[in-house]
Amino acid sequence: MMRALLISLAALALLGCSEKSQSQADARVSGDVAPHQGAANDPYVIKGWTAGNKTEWDTQMRTRAQTQNEYVKTN
Repeated sequence: MMRALLISLAALALLGCSEKSQSQADARVSGDVAPHQGAANDPYVIKGWTAGNKTEWDTQMRTRAQTQNEYVKTN
């Protein structure tokens, strides 16, 4: 009984130490698109934004970054 318990604890300890590989070679290519081309119908996009408009995307990202900048808020 004690021997079986020790063997099962050892097996669980070895399983707990295993880890999946996280290298890029093992990753499957998902075919992502550029950020400014996605989420045309997402409820969280800003009203008036059209998917694929890189200039508007860059402007919005710059504005968003400046509103989150603590230095700009305090001065």
